[in-house]
Amino acid sequence: MRKRFIVLGILLTVFSFSEMNAQKLSYKTMGALGKGVSGFTFSDADAAALAKESVAELDANNPVAGPEDGYSIRLNRLFGKHISSEGVNLNYKVYVVKDINAFACADGSVRVFAGLMNIMDDNELLAVIGHEIGHVVNHDTRDAIKAAYKKEALLDAASSQSGNIETLTGSQLGKIGSAMIDSKHSRKQESQADTFSYDFMKKNGYDVNAVESAFRILQNLSEGAESSFMTKMMSSHPDSGKRADDAKKRATKEGLYKAYVQQKIDNTAPVKAKTATKTTAKKATAKKK
Repeated sequence: MRKRFIVLGILLTVFSFSEMNAQKLSYKTMGALGKGVSGFTFSDADAAALAKESVAELDANNPVAGPEDGYSIRLNRLFGKHISSEGVNLNYKVYVVKDINAFACADGSVRVFAGLMNIMDDNELLAVIGHEIGHVVNHDTRDAIKAAYKKEALLDAASSQSGNIETLTGSQLGKIGSAMIDSKHSRKQESQADTFSYDFMKKNGYDVNAVESAFRILQNLSEGAESSFMTKMMSSHPDSGKRADDAKKRATKEGLYKAYVQQKIDNTAPVKAKTATKTTAKKATAKKK
């Protein structure tokens, strides 16, 4: 069975993007990180290189929607124009699982779960991805990915070999990927990402009221059947209801507020028209006498 991650909504780990000019973590870098050397610098490029390998492992162990899948078609329609945002190069894929989740990583990878796309319309989904891009642009990642690496106690194992990412096994990279998803950002970082999401919606001409609506959906989930799990997940994050209220207050202050009405959600692939079979009419040839 393919591995699935149950991490709800936008209460998730997002790692900042950096230029991919360093594809490996050096022996010195990894060894210093594992031993907690004072003043150690874990660069954005190091984070991006490690994230790239970890996300590749996640992709290999989750059902990824193909280009002809309705989920992929919808996501490309919505976010294809934002593939480069604020100087960040992003790549998108959909995991075809029922869980409600979306996350972004240090190399610019954004992964959206089908479960999220099933409950949010285009504008709400844009608000969620805007939040994710905010974490990427705001560089919220180095400490988090460091923590994920150390949490799995993988550093010494890797540095004892040749000291680069390629020495990590698929299982180890999968653990790092899971640890990245399970990590939590600070309340301040989440609030800043919320602000980025609102600004992203406004700047691109989308309905900013969808930001409040997206958070209301998560709030309703937290009060429903998944309430105990959501309470645990939200322990280090701002309350979804408060975040919805904050978005509403800002929209009201700017004279933009109106109650949001969710639009139709369609994740189906368009039906291809059947190619009509052309019949060539045979012309009768008159016989010459």
